[in-house]
Amino acid sequence: MSTYIPKLKKEYREKVVPKLKEQFSFKTVMQVPKLEKIVLNQGLGAAVADKKIVDVAVEEMTKISGQKANPTLAKKSISNFKLREGMPIGVRVTLRDERMYEFLEKFIAVTLPRVRDFRGVKNKLDGRGNYTLGITEQIVFPEIDIDKVSNINGMDITFVTNTNSDKEALALLTELGLPFKK
Repeated sequence: MSTYIPKLKKEYREKVVPKLKEQFSFKTVMQVPKLEKIVLNQGLGAAVADKKIVDVAVEEMTKISGQKANPTLAKKSISNFKLREGMPIGVRVTLRDERMYEFLEKFIAVTLPRVRDFRGVKNKLDGRGNYTLGITEQIVFPEIDIDKVSNINGMDITFVTNTNSDKEALALLTELGLPFKK
């Protein structure tokens, strides 16, 4: 029985690791930065008024990621927003290993080209080697049927690496194929 390895994971091991090892003159392969996880997060402010919005968002996020999404709950009550502690207020899913590489490959090849007026993603990292990208409409994902969408929501996609250097993380994400602006 052969085990399935995503194309991007294979490419990371065979091409990206040697290139980054040479570029940053690392002594061992273990020093080369790697992608640890991809976190998809969607905040749903309108969920305060309508609980069904969270259920729909969980379903959509599960289709997009290929993994069951979890609703996130409010940590504290805010009376001005009619928000109570423990109310569902968003949706989150964390992808690792094979699913992470499959999602990234599909995201780069299929989803990003569908974004309107796409000219590349900004190359601003968070100072700790992680990169967050905002998507304004969930309908850019091919898994979402536009006819069945009742309201358009944005989402954040965070790429978490195991390095604290923005320079190394940017090189890693560039080599994996994220199209950064020049």
